[in-house]
Amino acid sequence: MATERGRMENPWEGFYGPNLGYIQEQYENYINDRNSVDTEVRDLFDRWGPPPEQTGSDNNGPESGRSINNDTATMEKVVSAVKLAENIRTFGHLAARINPLEDASHFDTQMLKLEEYQLSKEDLKAIPAKVVWPEAPVNLHNGLDVINHLREAYSHTLAYEFSQVHDIKERDWLNRMVEHGSLFRSLSNEARIELLNRLTQVEGFESFLHKTFVGQKRFSIEGVDAMVPMLDELIRCGIEDGTKNVMIGMAHRGRLNVLAHVLGKPYQHVLAEFHHSPNKELVPSEGSTGINYGWTGDVKYHLGADRIEEKKSSRVRLTLANNPSHLEFVNPVVQGYARAAQENRETAGYPEQDNTKALAIIIHGDAAFPGEGIVAESLNLSRLKGYQTGGSIHIIANNQLGFTTDSSDSRSTKYASDLAKGFEIPIVHVNADDPEACLDAMNLAYQYRKQFHKDFLINLLGYRRYGHNEMDDPHATNPLLYAKVDNHPTVRAIYEEKLVSDNLINKDQAKEMEEAEQNKLQSIYDKIRSDKGEMPELDPPGTVAQDLPCLDTAVSVDILRELNEGMLKWPKGFNVYSKLGKILQRRGKNALEEGGKVDWGLAESLAFASILRDGTPIRFTGQDVERGTFAHRHLVLHDSESGKTYSPLHVLKGVKASFDIHNSPLSEASVLGFEYGYDVFAPETLVLWEAQFGDFANAGQVIFDQFIAAGRAKWGQKSGLVMLLPHGYEGQGPEHSSGRLERYLQSAAENNWTVANLTSAAQYFHILRRQAAITLKEEVRPLIIMTPKSLLRNPHVASPGSELSAGRFEKVFDEPATGHAPDEVKRLVLCSGKVAIDLETELSSKEENLDWLHILRVEQLYPFPEERIREVIGRYKNLKEIVWVQEEPKNMGAWMYIQPKIWEVAPEGIKVNYIGRPDRSSPAGGEPDIHKKEQKRIVTEALSEQSLKKIGI
Repeated sequence: MATERGRMENPWEGFYGPNLGYIQEQYENYINDRNSVDTEVRDLFDRWGPPPEQTGSDNNGPESGRSINNDTATMEKVVSAVKLAENIRTFGHLAARINPLEDASHFDTQMLKLEEYQLSKEDLKAIPAKVVWPEAPVNLHNGLDVINHLREAYSHTLAYEFSQVHDIKERDWLNRMVEHGSLFRSLSNEARIELLNRLTQVEGFESFLHKTFVGQKRFSIEGVDAMVPMLDELIRCGIEDGTKNVMIGMAHRGRLNVLAHVLGKPYQHVLAEFHHSPNKELVPSEGSTGINYGWTGDVKYHLGADRIEEKKSSRVRLTLANNPSHLEFVNPVVQGYARAAQENRETAGYPEQDNTKALAIIIHGDAAFPGEGIVAESLNLSRLKGYQTGGSIHIIANNQLGFTTDSSDSRSTKYASDLAKGFEIPIVHVNADDPEACLDAMNLAYQYRKQFHKDFLINLLGYRRYGHNEMDDPHATNPLLYAKVDNHPTVRAIYEEKLVSDNLINKDQAKEMEEAEQNKLQSIYDKIRSDKGEMPELDPPGTVAQDLPCLDTAVSVDILRELNEGMLKWPKGFNVYSKLGKILQRRGKNALEEGGKVDWGLAESLAFASILRDGTPIRFTGQDVERGTFAHRHLVLHDSESGKTYSPLHVLKGVKASFDIHNSPLSEASVLGFEYGYDVFAPETLVLWEAQFGDFANAGQVIFDQFIAAGRAKWGQKSGLVMLLPHGYEGQGPEHSSGRLERYLQSAAENNWTVANLTSAAQYFHILRRQAAITLKEEVRPLIIMTPKSLLRNPHVASPGSELSAGRFEKVFDEPATGHAPDEVKRLVLCSGKVAIDLETELSSKEENLDWLHILRVEQLYPFPEERIREVIGRYKNLKEIVWVQEEPKNMGAWMYIQPKIWEVAPEGIKVNYIGRPDRSSPAGGEPDIHKKEQKRIVTEALSEQSLKKIGI
């Protein structure tokens, strides 16, 4: 076994006489040429160092070190014994009794048999224990004792995979915990009886629902019942160590049981929901109205809960995250919860993190863990500076089956847990029918996380008692598996037998325990049926009732100057890249003075600085956000000589709120889910996520659809998350043009979020400040901004400093070069984003006045600014046509969303038309020249009076 030599006893103490002489000879060869000795011998010397010098007294050693005549044979036996011990540590899981549905003999493996190593029991008895295992306890006398001890430790109902952990200290610690019994706690008689009682509650709850509400879905926990006492154990450990928040993410399996027994959701609430649901025949699908009754936003096995648990002087908040049917996508959300709960954001600089404050527990499905890519994305966050939470505890609730799909058809690995090996996460496999072993597994997971602040995974190997849900009959597709399940006793029954055989309880007491649980449930249900127990108040989720308030977001020019000066001061001796330094210093010369202009990047920096000055903390992540994909931001500077980093926003005078900015890994779904979770759990914080290009948000579509867009309507879960999606057609091809604006507008309803496509730096400044100001208000909702790319440095987008020091965000504003003669205006052009700047640029090159035209920029697309647009239309009494102009294809962009809204505001007789690209399957072309011609056509047609004549105006 590999150990630290400073802690190691002398491994050679059992060698005497010719055996020691042989080892010394081999060591001389090793010193001269490492490759001249066998690999196994070389490994021994690498780990143990030189053997002791031969002395005269060594010739006749004690009996425990008696020599074997053939020196070479002796060494080979020692090497084989050590190799066997190592292989038991590495591969003992292959022989472990971890599958409750398989006979113990099924787990025997040839690799761990003595004959494979040319060893006999007598050979092992002849080798001192310390030679095979330098840390062997004193009660182990020889190699056979060691091998038997290791077999029992590594191949019982608990099994381990630690070889993927590269850090030798961690792996030694894990092995010692297993081999020295540090992991195993002897439960008192009272604790064992209490464990049986807990299993009785878990099983009794499911049994009552099964017989009372026949066929209604509940995704029962039966088969992995031990998961509830495992969570109890983990929460207990956390409370004892002062953890303030425990966050749990899980899919459907066992969720109602966890809600009832871990989160403390009252039985009467659960039973009332079932009682008020119609018969299963009227509820053919998972999301139907019947099952939904009483939970206006979602089905009951998707919903989360919060509970405060107080014990003595400790107080902990337990949170079960809401989770849709997209199973594993809750993983990064829960990690975001935990990070938010661990951080103090009340001081300048990066937040102060204490990972003991919060613990994340993520319960996976055995088919989903290797099958869903979001799992790997989320595991990758665990060691990253901007996302680590001090280790998450993972449990695979292993049913050995997907919906109907066997594991042989759902993964290419032996275990469902194998994906975690790539992230060096220790893995424990545990038989779900051994609840005491399950608690030991959880204890090891907690202690490892506490010691090393890293993730740990438990593969809880069980089964599911019924089909995928209780309306499903699994025998048609999995007959052999369910032949075993049908005849398999429950974990409670198995544990009851164990306690009865140990004389801790008798059969009558066990039966009384069961009956008491059933009687309690029946009594509660009888009250509900007789209407004596009314349907509980469920506090259903609600939509955002109000539009955003009218807020003053201006900042005085004196404060803006002070903030700007602060952002342009660097520490003495800090070497900013010379070219960048000149660019940044230009911002301080005249940007805020009369005649100066504030570009997009500076407007953003000033918005962030002023928000921090107001006391609102900021978290900002995404791919390359520190610099900005388009090199416009530079909020984290790098010393060109030392490589050290510095952010001016961390040292601004008078700021008492944190600024947390991190480049993210190259993934969207996990990072976006993390930021959503962070924002939900830290609502006082302005949280932003930026896509490298807007299209890349496609890879996070589940988070958008299931959490951000619908979270409030489904779960009453508020969020003010800001998403910056670079958008605009510059001829860069399909993946670098469209932020898929149409998708967010299609999901826009019930004031669920704000969607904006801006055209000036001042507008960006004000909308960010508006969003920060509503973080804790009832009207808070997510904000999606189609941010620019080429426009970042376009002079038409830059704003005078006076527009930041006065005014506010305008949902709609007029193109100043048009609409000067209201009675002459025949065409009103509505547009949004970059195409508005293209129109302005073209207008600035024209000498003639286009009195027949007025252009209106729609900066906020949703909620649709109907009143303001009606007001503008009312100015033009001779208006003949309203045109929507966009650069995206007709079936994309805003047209499909905005067309019916324009029809509603258009006076009778006014034509409503479209100018833009035709319908296309791809959002943009890849040939720059063709793009330019098409863009020119759109702009020309919008500004051409000839196009009016073509339609008879």
